[in-house]
Amino acid sequence: MRVFHRAIAGIALFCATFCAAPALADWREASSDHFLIYANSDERWLRDFADRLERVDGAMRLTRAVENVAGRRSNRLTIYVLPNVTAVQQMCGKNCKNVAGFYVPRAGGSIAFTPRQGSNPSDPYDLNANTVLFHEYAHHIMLENFAAAYPRWFVEGFAEFNSTAKVERNGAVQLGGAANHRAYGLVLAQPLPIATLLEDSKAKLSAAQQDVFYGRAWLLAHMLTFDAARSGQLSTYLQLINQGKPSLEAAQTAFGDLKTLARDMEKYLNSRTLSGLLVPPDRLKIGRIDLRTLSPGEAETMAVRMRSKRGVSRPAALALLPEARRRARDFPNDPAAQGVLAEAEYDAGNVPECEAAADRALAADPKYVQALLYKGRARIRRAVDARSKDPAVWKEARSWLIKANRIDTDDAEPLMMFYESFLVADQKPSDSAVAGLMRAFELSPHDAGLRLMAIRQTLTGGDVKEARYMLIPLAFDPHAPRDNMAAKMVAMIDAGSPAPAVLATMRTKDEPAPE
Repeated sequence: MRVFHRAIAGIALFCATFCAAPALADWREASSDHFLIYANSDERWLRDFADRLERVDGAMRLTRAVENVAGRRSNRLTIYVLPNVTAVQQMCGKNCKNVAGFYVPRAGGSIAFTPRQGSNPSDPYDLNANTVLFHEYAHHIMLENFAAAYPRWFVEGFAEFNSTAKVERNGAVQLGGAANHRAYGLVLAQPLPIATLLEDSKAKLSAAQQDVFYGRAWLLAHMLTFDAARSGQLSTYLQLINQGKPSLEAAQTAFGDLKTLARDMEKYLNSRTLSGLLVPPDRLKIGRIDLRTLSPGEAETMAVRMRSKRGVSRPAALALLPEARRRARDFPNDPAAQGVLAEAEYDAGNVPECEAAADRALAADPKYVQALLYKGRARIRRAVDARSKDPAVWKEARSWLIKANRIDTDDAEPLMMFYESFLVADQKPSDSAVAGLMRAFELSPHDAGLRLMAIRQTLTGGDVKEARYMLIPLAFDPHAPRDNMAAKMVAMIDAGSPAPAVLATMRTKDEPAPE
């Protein structure tokens, strides 16, 4: 998948250390209610891995009262299991030397990369593979289900709280365990001033301070969850944040004196025992887990598939293309292999070659959604490049997206692409396109580009109240500048600006380029 404004990020190194490595086992897929998992492993390990993930998911949903939304199974989180942390860092790319796993929110199915083993599996204080994955999955749960403003310390504190989840032998799940992987930052390092932890200034922290920040965020989230003396304070604080109060002001109102809060955190950290939540196995309903071995073509092109799905710039796509062609060459009748090649060709800007690969995939399997989507992308790109105004041309181009939608009406990606096709054609979206966009947003609210499109459409319809609600997660994104576009739009709405004025602030460059 093409991602703009990203530099080439370790393709050659990744392929040198992973693509050419001998297989440990066969590449397999595990399919469950909430996950689609790909791993080079035996069946027993993969089934156990999927079962543990489903149990942790169930425990998170049960304790946070999160219901399953109808249709979200079609937009499950896809997890790629890599051999180790080094492979994850190479997949992540530039400036990822401290990354042990990562998550990419995306319409139609977010993706995550996780190591099968941590840096030092025998060390209880090491950042192990499960800790990383559960941390990233907590982000996914938050983005997908809690559309609100959250300060950075709580975003990471919530993820750290859930990162220590442990599945017991009887199938029970323990939540809220000690963050042993943050022991150094919690016990030995210089603590962050409480104001630095709480204020959402997005000040740049050193690597050492980042570790302390994550540990302190976990500690505060844990204390506010389990300390009876502070019951209800976290809810009050978050309500104040969502009413527009700055984090420090909200904290002083909800938590009281901040120096006292800091002292209480130290006392809590040094207490002999820490509370936790145990979710018994009979409270967890685990659905069916299906396993299959990938076809030879799927397995051969998996390294390219992961790189493309991770996201590539045009230069990186061009660097990856020879590998994609070489690996797909011997599998012209394998829809998965040709689907991977179609994506790689499109990312590299080769529209005819993309369409040819998609055609080969569809000849083998007319219902292969990946191929239908890239056939549609290719036809839309041809229409855009030709500056076509012919309704028949656009109808034919969109027909491939409609075919993909009919195969799975709950897949958010075809719905989003259908709506987007009107934007790139400079046409008013049809009623069905608008309805499809809003359904896609319901299914994949974590995709920022999709959210922006839904906000634009909502403002076009004049509903500033709903638009404000949709803007909040972007306006208070802890990784975005304080004066980001969404924050400015919220301020305009709060000041009484009409929808057209707010809409005018949405610059084209702030929206994702069509992929």
